[in-house]
Amino acid sequence: MTVALIYVVLFVAAFAAYNFYVRSREQSKDYTSLKTVTFGDESAVTANRFASIVSVVALFAIWGAFTGSKLMPLHVPGPFVGDSAFTYTATKPGGETSDATVKIRVHKVGENVELPEPDPSTGFAKGDVAKIGAWRSGLVRAQVNDDGGGEDGYKVTAIDGKPIAPNQTVRFANGTVSMTPKGSLSVKPDSGWQMEPIWLPAPEAVVSRLGEIASEGYKNYTLWEHLWASLSRVLAGFALGSIVGIPLGYAMGLSSWFRGWFDPIVEFMRPVPPLALIPLVIIWFGIGEEGKVILLFLAALWIMTIAARAGVSGVNISKVHAAYSLGASKKQLLWRVIVPNSLPEIFTGARVAMGVCWGTVVAAELVAADRGAGMMIVNASKFQLTDIVIMGIILIGIIGYGIDILMRMAENYLVPWKGKG
Repeated sequence: MTVALIYVVLFVAAFAAYNFYVRSREQSKDYTSLKTVTFGDESAVTANRFASIVSVVALFAIWGAFTGSKLMPLHVPGPFVGDSAFTYTATKPGGETSDATVKIRVHKVGENVELPEPDPSTGFAKGDVAKIGAWRSGLVRAQVNDDGGGEDGYKVTAIDGKPIAPNQTVRFANGTVSMTPKGSLSVKPDSGWQMEPIWLPAPEAVVSRLGEIASEGYKNYTLWEHLWASLSRVLAGFALGSIVGIPLGYAMGLSSWFRGWFDPIVEFMRPVPPLALIPLVIIWFGIGEEGKVILLFLAALWIMTIAARAGVSGVNISKVHAAYSLGASKKQLLWRVIVPNSLPEIFTGARVAMGVCWGTVVAAELVAADRGAGMMIVNASKFQLTDIVIMGIILIGIIGYGIDILMRMAENYLVPWKGKG
């Protein structure tokens, strides 16, 4: 919730600053600024590159701030590290009380530190010492050291003067103390807002791991072999899905018989997630490369079919009538009117299908894959190597984004008439 709030604040601040900057300068006189109608006009709304840059920088800034990154000058409060203490009150069965101190040394996980020196005590409560890793908790059995601590009815009744009982929690200077049902004290130092590296490593840790795997490889394969294995599977599955799905979509858009025959199948399979098909794919096609490509093929097939069908159905009827009035045959109508006007929908479907395939490749490589970006992610997650998991996710996202950019460029080149009536 805190991260989301910070992100919203950064968005609002950047948006306000940008609008103030634009208003303070003379209005540009490009083609878009001269339009009288912009609301609802796709050609009048383009991505603001400044907003894109600020968005990416903000995400990395939040990431660095919440992981204590050395690349960020400002951080959110981190976990408490250092020496702390609290006083507990022990009560004997007869009501006699005594105070003693528990000294805590909180250290970074992995560091070897000495226990703090115990404070002397003159009462029957003798105190205790403990060392606890940051973000961790530790169990303190203070009564074990106390004179008469093993007697029935002997118990700890207060922490720093605050009453405590089993299953209750009280705060001390740098954390909380909870009493277990058996009367032991569970001490948890303040963890702050920063994420522990095992859950979310700092950006430089991910970059360092990327350099390590790029030079040394991972699980007997280089990084590039892993990435190419995933990319080749995605491209093969997407290509097969397009080869089958686009003609099927055209047939459904042009023939009522084809539409009636295949519509129940397409509409039934469309909402089924590809992950649900993994057991069936394994049973039918095994755990080799064929099964992985088939799964990605099924992920792309229905999207491409619906995109092609929508493209055909969305052709302006006036263009069809105009072509017929000029003496066009059905073949000419198909290649000169229907195909060109359906290409924008097909390209949109292709971008969606490619994204779904990239999202499915991790699941496809769950089963007996010896290489691939998804295989890296799954294998690293078993050993809690979060830096490799995040690295793999970022690489998949970058490659997927790069493919999407290439598809946009191809669409702009091949379909220059998109959005122009």
